[in-house]
Amino acid sequence: MKNILFSHSYFLRFDPKQWATGQPYPPIGTLYAAALMKEKGYTVSFFDTMFAHSPEEIISSLEKNDPGFLVLYDDGFNYLTKMCLTNMREAAFKMIKLAKQKKCTVIISSSDSTDHFEQYLQEGADFIVLGEAEQTLAELVAAISEQRNDFLSIAGLAYKQNDAVIKTVRRTVLKELDSLPFPAWDLVDIDLYRKTWLKQRGYFSLNMATTRGCPFKCNWCAKPIYGNRYNSRSPQNVVAELKMLKEKFNFDHIWFCDDIFGLKPGWVNEFADLLEKDQLRFTFKIQARADLLLQENYIKDLARAGCATIWMGAESGSQKILDAMDKGTTVEQIYKATQLLKKNGIHPSFFIQFGYPGETKDDITKTIRMINELIPYEIGISVSYPLPGTAFYEKVKNELIEKTNWTDSDELALMFRNTYAPAFYKQLHRYVHKSYRKHVAIQHIKRLFTKPSAITSFTFKKAMSFLYYAPAAWMDKQKLHSLENAPA
Repeated sequence: MKNILFSHSYFLRFDPKQWATGQPYPPIGTLYAAALMKEKGYTVSFFDTMFAHSPEEIISSLEKNDPGFLVLYDDGFNYLTKMCLTNMREAAFKMIKLAKQKKCTVIISSSDSTDHFEQYLQEGADFIVLGEAEQTLAELVAAISEQRNDFLSIAGLAYKQNDAVIKTVRRTVLKELDSLPFPAWDLVDIDLYRKTWLKQRGYFSLNMATTRGCPFKCNWCAKPIYGNRYNSRSPQNVVAELKMLKEKFNFDHIWFCDDIFGLKPGWVNEFADLLEKDQLRFTFKIQARADLLLQENYIKDLARAGCATIWMGAESGSQKILDAMDKGTTVEQIYKATQLLKKNGIHPSFFIQFGYPGETKDDITKTIRMINELIPYEIGISVSYPLPGTAFYEKVKNELIEKTNWTDSDELALMFRNTYAPAFYKQLHRYVHKSYRKHVAIQHIKRLFTKPSAITSFTFKKAMSFLYYAPAAWMDKQKLHSLENAPA
Protein backbone atom coordinates (compact mmCIF):
# COMPACT_ATOMS: atom_id res chain seq x y z
CA MET A 1 0.00 0.00 0.00
CA LYS A 2 1.57 3.29 -1.12
CA ASN A 3 2.31 6.09 1.34
CA ILE A 4 0.34 9.33 1.19
CA LEU A 5 2.02 12.70 1.66
CA PHE A 6 -0.45 15.43 2.58
CA SER A 7 0.24 19.13 2.18
CA HIS A 8 -1.63 22.36 1.44
CA SER A 9 -0.92 25.52 -0.53
CA TYR A 10 -1.22 28.25 2.11
CA PHE A 11 2.22 29.76 2.77
CA LEU A 12 1.95 32.30 5.58
CA ARG A 13 5.14 34.03 4.43
CA PHE A 14 3.55 34.66 0.99
CA ASP A 15 0.83 36.74 2.65
CA PRO A 16 2.72 39.68 4.27
CA LYS A 17 -0.27 41.01 6.21
CA GLN A 18 -1.01 37.65 7.80
CA TRP A 19 2.68 36.94 8.44
CA ALA A 20 3.01 40.26 10.28
CA THR A 21 -0.14 39.56 12.29
CA GLY A 22 1.40 36.29 13.47
CA GLN A 23 -1.76 34.34 14.30
CA PRO A 24 -1.39 31.05 12.37
CA TYR A 25 -3.78 28.13 12.69
CA PRO A 26 -3.07 24.53 11.64
CA PRO A 27 -4.93 23.47 8.46
CA ILE A 28 -7.60 21.37 10.15
CA GLY A 29 -9.37 20.58 6.87
CA THR A 30 -6.16 18.90 5.72
CA LEU A 31 -5.77 17.15 9.07
CA TYR A 32 -9.31 15.75 8.90
CA ALA A 33 -8.54 14.10 5.55
CA ALA A 34 -5.20 12.76 6.84
CA ALA A 35 -6.90 11.31 9.92
CA LEU A 36 -9.48 9.50 7.80
CA MET A 37 -6.81 7.95 5.59
CA LYS A 38 -4.83 6.87 8.66
CA GLU A 39 -7.98 5.27 10.03
CA LYS A 40 -8.30 3.32 6.79
CA GLY A 41 -4.83 1.87 7.24
CA TYR A 42 -2.69 4.07 5.00
CA THR A 43 0.73 5.37 6.01
CA VAL A 44 0.36 9.12 6.14
CA SER A 45 2.90 11.96 6.38
CA PHE A 46 2.46 15.73 6.30
CA PHE A 47 4.41 18.68 4.92
CA ASP A 48 3.09 21.87 6.50
CA THR A 49 3.60 24.89 4.24
CA MET A 50 2.41 27.35 6.91
CA PHE A 51 5.94 28.37 7.92
CA ALA A 52 7.78 27.28 4.76
CA HIS A 53 9.85 29.72 2.71
CA SER A 54 9.18 28.21 -0.72
CA PRO A 55 7.38 25.34 -2.49
CA GLU A 56 10.75 23.68 -3.08
CA GLU A 57 10.93 22.78 0.61
CA ILE A 58 8.52 19.93 -0.12
CA ILE A 59 11.32 18.12 -1.97
CA SER A 60 12.87 16.85 1.28
CA SER A 61 9.51 15.37 2.34
CA LEU A 62 9.08 13.74 -1.06
CA GLU A 63 12.55 12.20 -0.83
CA LYS A 64 12.22 11.14 2.80
CA ASN A 65 8.76 9.55 2.56
CA ASP A 66 8.85 8.34 -1.07
CA PRO A 67 5.04 8.64 -1.30
CA GLY A 68 2.89 7.15 -4.00
CA PHE A 69 0.45 10.03 -3.60
CA LEU A 70 0.80 13.74 -2.99
CA VAL A 71 -2.51 15.12 -1.76
CA LEU A 72 -2.61 18.93 -1.82
CA TYR A 73 -5.62 19.43 0.42
CA ASP A 74 -6.37 23.03 1.37
CA ASP A 75 -8.10 23.93 4.61
CA GLY A 76 -11.70 24.67 3.64
CA PHE A 77 -12.28 26.27 7.04
CA ASN A 78 -9.73 29.04 6.30
CA TYR A 79 -11.54 31.89 4.54
CA LEU A 80 -8.26 32.97 2.91
CA THR A 81 -8.23 29.79 0.82
CA LYS A 82 -11.63 30.74 -0.61
CA MET A 83 -10.10 33.94 -1.99
CA CYS A 84 -7.77 31.91 -4.22
CA LEU A 85 -4.77 34.22 -3.76
CA THR A 86 -2.45 33.95 -6.77
CA ASN A 87 0.64 33.53 -4.57
CA MET A 88 -0.88 30.32 -3.23
CA ARG A 89 -2.11 29.09 -6.61
CA GLU A 90 1.36 29.45 -8.11
CA ALA A 91 2.85 27.62 -5.13
CA ALA A 92 0.39 24.77 -5.68
CA PHE A 93 1.35 24.54 -9.36
CA LYS A 94 5.02 24.33 -8.41
CA MET A 95 4.40 21.55 -5.87
CA ILE A 96 2.39 19.62 -8.45
CA LYS A 97 5.35 19.65 -10.83
CA LEU A 98 7.82 18.68 -8.11
CA ALA A 99 5.66 15.72 -7.09
CA LYS A 100 5.21 14.56 -10.68
CA GLN A 101 9.02 14.52 -11.06
CA LYS A 102 9.01 12.00 -8.18
CA LYS A 103 6.38 9.88 -9.99
CA CYS A 104 3.61 10.67 -7.47
CA THR A 105 -0.08 10.52 -8.27
CA VAL A 106 -1.17 14.09 -7.49
CA ILE A 107 -4.62 14.74 -6.04
CA ILE A 108 -5.87 18.29 -5.34
CA SER A 109 -8.69 19.49 -3.09
CA SER A 110 -9.32 23.22 -2.66
CA SER A 111 -11.82 25.97 -3.34
CA ASP A 112 -9.65 27.22 -6.21
CA SER A 113 -9.21 23.82 -7.84
CA THR A 114 -12.94 23.12 -7.50
CA ASP A 115 -13.64 26.36 -9.38
CA HIS A 116 -10.76 25.95 -11.89
CA PHE A 117 -10.24 22.18 -12.17
CA GLU A 118 -9.26 22.32 -15.84
CA GLN A 119 -6.39 24.71 -15.07
CA TYR A 120 -5.03 22.45 -12.33
CA LEU A 121 -5.26 19.40 -14.57
CA GLN A 122 -3.39 21.34 -17.26
CA GLU A 123 -0.64 22.05 -14.72
CA GLY A 124 -0.13 18.33 -14.18
CA ALA A 125 -2.51 17.26 -11.41
CA ASP A 126 -3.96 13.78 -11.94
CA PHE A 127 -7.24 14.25 -10.06
CA ILE A 128 -9.22 17.17 -8.66
CA VAL A 129 -11.59 16.38 -5.81
CA LEU A 130 -14.61 18.65 -6.13
CA GLY A 131 -16.41 19.90 -3.03
CA GLU A 132 -16.23 18.09 0.31
CA ALA A 133 -13.39 15.70 -0.21
CA GLU A 134 -12.77 13.12 2.53
CA GLN A 135 -15.02 10.34 1.23
CA THR A 136 -14.10 10.98 -2.40
CA LEU A 137 -10.41 10.86 -1.53
CA ALA A 138 -10.79 7.55 0.31
CA GLU A 139 -12.63 5.95 -2.62
CA LEU A 140 -10.17 7.33 -5.17
CA VAL A 141 -7.02 6.18 -3.36
CA ALA A 142 -8.56 2.74 -2.81
CA ALA A 143 -9.40 2.43 -6.51
CA ILE A 144 -5.89 3.47 -7.62
CA SER A 145 -4.25 1.19 -5.05
CA GLU A 146 -6.32 -1.74 -6.33
CA GLN A 147 -5.52 -0.78 -9.94
CA ARG A 148 -9.16 -0.14 -10.76
CA ASN A 149 -9.40 2.46 -13.51
CA ASP A 150 -13.15 3.09 -13.66
CA PHE A 151 -13.24 6.45 -11.93
CA LEU A 152 -16.61 7.45 -13.37
CA SER A 153 -18.33 5.65 -10.51
CA ILE A 154 -16.63 7.91 -7.94
CA ALA A 155 -18.70 11.03 -7.24
CA GLY A 156 -17.00 14.42 -6.92
CA LEU A 157 -14.04 14.01 -9.29
CA ALA A 158 -12.47 15.75 -12.26
CA TYR A 159 -9.66 14.12 -14.26
CA LYS A 160 -8.32 13.72 -17.78
CA GLN A 161 -8.96 10.71 -19.97
CA ASN A 162 -7.60 10.61 -23.52
CA ASP A 163 -7.04 14.39 -23.36
CA ALA A 164 -10.70 14.97 -22.48
CA VAL A 165 -11.65 16.39 -19.09
CA ILE A 166 -14.12 14.18 -17.25
CA LYS A 167 -16.26 15.49 -14.41
CA THR A 168 -18.28 12.99 -12.38
CA VAL A 169 -21.56 13.62 -10.55
CA ARG A 170 -21.50 15.90 -7.51
CA ARG A 171 -21.04 14.18 -4.17
CA THR A 172 -23.59 14.86 -1.46
CA VAL A 173 -22.18 16.42 1.70
CA LEU A 174 -21.53 14.36 4.79
CA LYS A 175 -24.35 14.65 7.35
CA GLU A 176 -23.01 12.63 10.28
CA LEU A 177 -19.95 14.68 11.21
CA ASP A 178 -19.39 12.69 14.39
CA SER A 179 -18.47 9.74 12.16
CA LEU A 180 -15.20 11.46 11.21
CA PRO A 181 -12.10 10.90 13.32
CA PHE A 182 -10.63 13.93 15.05
CA PRO A 183 -8.06 15.80 12.91
CA ALA A 184 -4.59 14.22 12.85
CA TRP A 185 -3.13 16.71 15.30
CA ASP A 186 -0.13 14.43 15.85
CA LEU A 187 1.17 15.32 12.36
CA VAL A 188 1.56 19.02 13.24
CA ASP A 189 4.54 20.69 14.88
CA ILE A 190 2.37 22.48 17.43
CA ASP A 191 5.37 24.17 19.05
CA LEU A 192 5.87 26.34 15.95
CA TYR A 193 2.30 27.58 16.22
CA ARG A 194 2.51 28.02 20.00
CA LYS A 195 5.76 30.06 19.84
CA THR A 196 4.34 32.37 17.17
CA TRP A 197 1.15 33.01 19.15
CA LEU A 198 2.95 33.59 22.43
CA LYS A 199 5.36 36.02 20.78
CA GLN A 200 2.65 38.02 18.99
CA ARG A 201 -0.32 37.77 21.37
CA GLY A 202 0.89 36.39 24.69
CA TYR A 203 -1.48 33.42 24.60
CA PHE A 204 -1.91 30.25 22.54
CA SER A 205 -4.96 29.75 20.31
CA LEU A 206 -6.01 26.65 18.36
CA ASN A 207 -8.79 26.24 15.83
CA MET A 208 -11.73 23.89 15.68
CA ALA A 209 -14.79 23.38 13.45
CA THR A 210 -18.10 22.25 14.94
CA THR A 211 -20.18 22.54 11.75
CA ARG A 212 -19.95 22.52 7.96
CA GLY A 213 -21.81 24.75 5.56
CA CYS A 214 -24.09 27.76 5.88
CA PRO A 215 -27.82 27.84 5.01
CA PHE A 216 -27.91 31.59 4.36
CA LYS A 217 -27.59 32.96 0.85
CA CYS A 218 -25.61 36.21 0.79
CA ASN A 219 -25.04 36.66 -2.93
CA TRP A 220 -21.29 37.40 -2.64
CA CYS A 221 -20.41 34.39 -0.48
CA ALA A 222 -18.97 31.33 -2.25
CA LYS A 223 -19.44 27.83 -0.84
CA PRO A 224 -17.54 25.52 -3.20
CA ILE A 225 -16.67 22.96 -0.51
CA TYR A 226 -19.59 22.55 1.90
CA GLY A 227 -22.43 24.29 0.07
CA ASN A 228 -25.69 25.58 1.55
CA ARG A 229 -26.32 22.55 3.74
CA TYR A 230 -25.66 23.01 7.45
CA ASN A 231 -24.50 19.98 9.41
CA SER A 232 -23.28 19.93 12.98
CA ARG A 233 -21.16 17.82 15.26
CA SER A 234 -22.77 16.92 18.58
CA PRO A 235 -21.77 18.98 21.63
CA GLN A 236 -20.46 15.74 23.20
CA ASN A 237 -18.15 15.09 20.24
CA VAL A 238 -16.82 18.66 20.31
CA VAL A 239 -16.19 18.61 24.06
CA ALA A 240 -14.37 15.27 23.75
CA GLU A 241 -11.95 16.82 21.25
CA LEU A 242 -11.54 19.93 23.39
CA LYS A 243 -10.60 17.78 26.40
CA MET A 244 -8.05 15.90 24.30
CA LEU A 245 -6.53 19.13 22.95
CA LYS A 246 -6.41 20.71 26.40
CA GLU A 247 -4.61 17.67 27.80
CA LYS A 248 -2.13 17.40 24.90
CA PHE A 249 -1.47 21.04 24.03
CA ASN A 250 -2.84 23.12 26.92
CA PHE A 251 -4.32 25.83 24.68
CA ASP A 252 -5.63 29.10 26.14
CA HIS A 253 -8.12 30.03 23.45
CA ILE A 254 -10.11 28.47 20.61
CA TRP A 255 -11.13 29.96 17.26
CA PHE A 256 -14.33 28.14 16.27
CA CYS A 257 -13.96 28.69 12.54
CA ASP A 258 -17.49 27.71 11.51
CA ASP A 259 -19.26 30.01 9.07
CA ILE A 260 -22.10 30.10 11.62
CA PHE A 261 -21.54 28.79 15.15
CA GLY A 262 -24.27 27.13 17.19
CA LEU A 263 -27.17 27.61 14.79
CA LYS A 264 -28.89 24.34 15.79
CA PRO A 265 -31.55 25.05 18.48
CA GLY A 266 -30.36 24.15 21.96
CA TRP A 267 -26.81 23.33 20.84
CA VAL A 268 -25.05 26.18 22.65
CA ASN A 269 -27.01 25.59 25.85
CA GLU A 270 -26.00 21.92 25.92
CA PHE A 271 -22.42 22.82 25.00
CA ALA A 272 -22.18 25.28 27.92
CA ASP A 273 -23.64 22.69 30.31
CA LEU A 274 -21.06 20.08 29.26
CA LEU A 275 -18.15 22.51 29.65
CA GLU A 276 -19.34 23.44 33.14
CA LYS A 277 -19.82 19.79 34.09
CA ASP A 278 -16.28 18.90 32.96
CA GLN A 279 -14.86 22.14 34.43
CA LEU A 280 -13.26 22.88 31.07
CA ARG A 281 -12.40 26.57 31.02
CA PHE A 282 -11.04 28.60 28.11
CA THR A 283 -12.05 31.60 26.02
CA PHE A 284 -13.09 31.46 22.39
CA LYS A 285 -14.23 33.50 19.41
CA ILE A 286 -16.87 32.68 16.79
CA GLN A 287 -18.57 34.04 13.68
CA ALA A 288 -22.29 34.84 13.64
CA ARG A 289 -24.98 36.98 12.04
CA ALA A 290 -26.65 39.98 13.64
CA ASP A 291 -30.11 38.44 13.37
CA LEU A 292 -28.95 35.37 15.35
CA LEU A 293 -27.66 37.45 18.25
CA LEU A 294 -30.91 38.98 19.47
CA GLN A 295 -31.94 36.39 22.09
CA GLU A 296 -30.45 37.15 25.49
CA ASN A 297 -30.66 33.54 26.71
CA TYR A 298 -28.54 32.46 23.74
CA ILE A 299 -26.01 35.23 24.44
CA LYS A 300 -25.86 34.28 28.13
CA ASP A 301 -25.15 30.64 27.17
CA LEU A 302 -22.33 31.77 24.89
CA ALA A 303 -20.85 33.90 27.68
CA ARG A 304 -21.22 31.02 30.15
CA ALA A 305 -19.31 28.73 27.78
CA GLY A 306 -16.43 31.21 27.54
CA CYS A 307 -17.18 33.20 24.39
CA ALA A 308 -15.05 36.34 24.46
CA THR A 309 -15.45 37.70 20.91
CA ILE A 310 -18.05 37.37 18.17
CA TRP A 311 -17.16 38.41 14.64
CA MET A 312 -20.37 39.65 13.09
CA GLY A 313 -20.84 39.91 9.34
CA ALA A 314 -22.11 43.48 9.62
CA GLU A 315 -20.85 44.35 6.09
CA SER A 316 -22.55 47.76 5.76
CA GLY A 317 -24.38 50.46 7.67
CA SER A 318 -26.63 51.04 4.67
CA GLN A 319 -29.83 49.01 4.49
CA LYS A 320 -29.85 49.51 0.72
CA ILE A 321 -26.52 47.71 0.40
CA LEU A 322 -27.48 44.92 2.84
CA ASP A 323 -30.59 44.29 0.75
CA ALA A 324 -28.59 44.34 -2.50
CA MET A 325 -26.29 41.69 -0.98
CA ASP A 326 -29.30 39.50 -0.04
CA LYS A 327 -27.84 39.61 3.44
CA GLY A 328 -31.17 39.10 5.18
CA THR A 329 -30.24 41.33 8.11
CA THR A 330 -31.00 44.91 9.07
CA VAL A 331 -28.91 47.79 10.35
CA GLU A 332 -31.22 47.92 13.37
CA GLN A 333 -30.32 44.29 14.17
CA ILE A 334 -26.61 45.16 14.05
CA TYR A 335 -27.19 47.91 16.62
CA LYS A 336 -29.30 45.70 18.90
CA ALA A 337 -26.95 42.71 18.69
CA THR A 338 -23.91 44.88 19.46
CA GLN A 339 -25.57 46.38 22.52
CA LEU A 340 -26.69 42.96 23.77
CA LEU A 341 -23.21 41.46 23.39
CA LYS A 342 -21.57 44.34 25.26
CA LYS A 343 -24.17 44.05 28.02
CA ASN A 344 -23.19 40.40 28.53
CA GLY A 345 -19.43 40.96 28.45
CA ILE A 346 -18.80 39.65 24.91
CA HIS A 347 -16.72 41.71 22.47
CA PRO A 348 -18.61 42.42 19.20
CA SER A 349 -16.31 42.67 16.18
CA PHE A 350 -17.36 43.66 12.66
CA PHE A 351 -16.53 42.41 9.20
CA ILE A 352 -17.07 45.40 6.91
CA GLN A 353 -17.21 45.36 3.12
CA PHE A 354 -16.90 48.45 0.93
CA GLY A 355 -17.28 48.70 -2.82
CA TYR A 356 -20.35 46.56 -3.44
CA PRO A 357 -21.97 47.52 -6.76
CA GLY A 358 -24.22 50.53 -6.40
CA GLU A 359 -22.62 51.77 -3.17
CA THR A 360 -22.58 55.58 -3.04
CA LYS A 361 -20.89 58.16 -0.85
CA ASP A 362 -24.03 58.27 1.31
CA ASP A 363 -23.85 54.48 1.86
CA ILE A 364 -20.18 54.73 2.81
CA THR A 365 -20.95 57.55 5.24
CA LYS A 366 -23.65 55.45 6.92
CA THR A 367 -21.22 52.57 7.38
CA ILE A 368 -18.55 54.79 8.92
CA ARG A 369 -21.14 56.36 11.22
CA MET A 370 -22.30 52.91 12.36
CA ILE A 371 -18.73 51.85 13.19
CA ASN A 372 -17.98 55.04 15.11
CA GLU A 373 -21.26 54.99 17.03
CA LEU A 374 -21.10 51.32 18.04
CA ILE A 375 -17.30 51.13 18.48
CA PRO A 376 -16.86 47.38 18.04
CA TYR A 377 -13.94 45.60 19.70
CA GLU A 378 -12.19 45.05 16.35
CA ILE A 379 -12.96 45.68 12.70
CA GLY A 380 -11.92 43.81 9.58
CA ILE A 381 -12.33 45.84 6.40
CA SER A 382 -12.25 44.54 2.86
CA VAL A 383 -13.55 45.51 -0.54
CA SER A 384 -16.04 43.38 -2.43
CA TYR A 385 -14.29 40.34 -3.92
CA PRO A 386 -16.04 38.44 -6.73
CA LEU A 387 -15.82 34.68 -6.11
CA PRO A 388 -16.82 32.15 -8.81
CA GLY A 389 -20.17 30.50 -8.24
CA THR A 390 -21.83 33.57 -6.72
CA ALA A 391 -24.55 35.82 -8.12
CA PHE A 392 -22.25 38.76 -7.45
CA TYR A 393 -19.52 37.20 -9.61
CA GLU A 394 -21.98 36.68 -12.47
CA LYS A 395 -22.95 40.34 -12.24
CA VAL A 396 -19.39 41.67 -12.63
CA LYS A 397 -17.46 38.86 -14.35
CA ASN A 398 -17.30 40.66 -17.72
CA GLU A 399 -15.34 43.46 -16.03
CA LEU A 400 -12.73 41.09 -14.55
CA ILE A 401 -10.23 41.53 -17.35
CA GLU A 402 -6.97 42.75 -15.82
CA LYS A 403 -7.35 40.87 -12.52
CA THR A 404 -9.55 38.06 -11.21
CA ASN A 405 -7.68 37.38 -7.95
CA TRP A 406 -5.62 39.23 -5.38
CA THR A 407 -1.95 38.34 -5.00
CA ASP A 408 -2.23 38.37 -1.19
CA SER A 409 -4.90 39.28 1.35
CA ASP A 410 -3.71 42.88 1.76
CA GLU A 411 -3.93 43.83 -1.90
CA LEU A 412 -7.50 45.13 -1.53
CA ALA A 413 -7.83 45.81 -5.25
CA LEU A 414 -11.31 46.54 -6.54
CA MET A 415 -11.32 44.39 -9.67
CA PHE A 416 -14.46 45.78 -11.33
CA ARG A 417 -15.78 49.25 -12.13
CA ASN A 418 -17.68 51.01 -9.36
CA THR A 419 -18.56 54.44 -8.05
CA TYR A 420 -14.93 55.31 -7.30
CA ALA A 421 -11.50 54.32 -8.57
CA PRO A 422 -9.60 51.44 -6.87
CA ALA A 423 -7.20 53.93 -5.21
CA PHE A 424 -10.16 55.53 -3.42
CA TYR A 425 -11.05 52.26 -1.70
CA LYS A 426 -7.47 51.66 -0.61
CA GLN A 427 -7.45 55.12 0.99
CA LEU A 428 -10.93 54.52 2.43
CA HIS A 429 -9.55 51.44 4.20
CA ARG A 430 -6.80 53.57 5.80
CA TYR A 431 -9.16 56.38 6.78
CA VAL A 432 -11.84 54.17 8.36
CA HIS A 433 -9.26 52.38 10.51
CA LYS A 434 -7.79 55.70 11.73
CA SER A 435 -11.24 57.18 12.34
CA TYR A 436 -12.30 54.06 14.28
CA ARG A 437 -9.18 54.16 16.45
CA LYS A 438 -9.75 57.85 17.13
CA HIS A 439 -13.22 57.02 18.46
CA VAL A 440 -11.81 54.18 20.56
CA ALA A 441 -9.42 56.74 22.07
CA ILE A 442 -12.32 59.12 22.79
CA GLN A 443 -14.15 56.27 24.54
CA HIS A 444 -11.15 55.73 26.83
CA ILE A 445 -10.76 59.47 27.48
CA LYS A 446 -14.33 59.50 28.78
CA ARG A 447 -13.48 56.63 31.12
CA LEU A 448 -10.62 58.66 32.59
CA PHE A 449 -13.20 61.15 33.85
CA THR A 450 -16.19 58.91 34.58
CA LYS A 451 -14.29 56.06 36.30
CA PRO A 452 -11.00 57.51 37.56
CA SER A 453 -10.67 54.78 40.23
CA ALA A 454 -10.66 52.09 37.52
CA ILE A 455 -7.93 53.63 35.37
CA THR A 456 -5.35 51.14 34.07
CA SER A 457 -2.22 51.62 32.01
CA PHE A 458 -4.15 50.13 29.06
CA THR A 459 -6.94 52.73 29.39
CA PHE A 460 -4.41 55.56 29.72
CA LYS A 461 -2.45 54.35 26.68
CA LYS A 462 -5.60 54.08 24.56
CA ALA A 463 -6.73 57.55 25.66
CA MET A 464 -3.36 59.07 24.77
CA SER A 465 -3.51 57.49 21.29
CA PHE A 466 -6.02 60.26 20.45
CA LEU A 467 -3.03 62.57 20.03
CA TYR A 468 -1.91 60.45 17.05
CA TYR A 469 -5.17 59.22 15.55
CA ALA A 470 -7.09 62.52 15.55
CA PRO A 471 -4.68 64.34 13.19
CA ALA A 472 -3.93 61.11 11.26
CA ALA A 473 -7.64 60.53 10.59
CA TRP A 474 -8.06 64.16 9.48
CA MET A 475 -5.15 63.87 7.04
CA ASP A 476 -6.43 60.58 5.64
CA LYS A 477 -9.86 62.13 5.15
CA GLN A 478 -8.36 64.97 3.12
CA LYS A 479 -6.54 62.44 0.92
CA LEU A 480 -9.81 60.54 0.51
CA HIS A 481 -11.62 63.70 -0.65
CA SER A 482 -8.89 64.31 -3.24
CA LEU A 483 -9.57 60.87 -4.75
CA GLU A 484 -13.36 61.22 -4.98
CA ASN A 485 -13.29 62.72 -8.47
CA ALA A 486 -10.63 60.42 -9.94
CA PRO A 487 -11.89 58.46 -12.98
CA ALA A 488 -13.43 55.13 -11.95
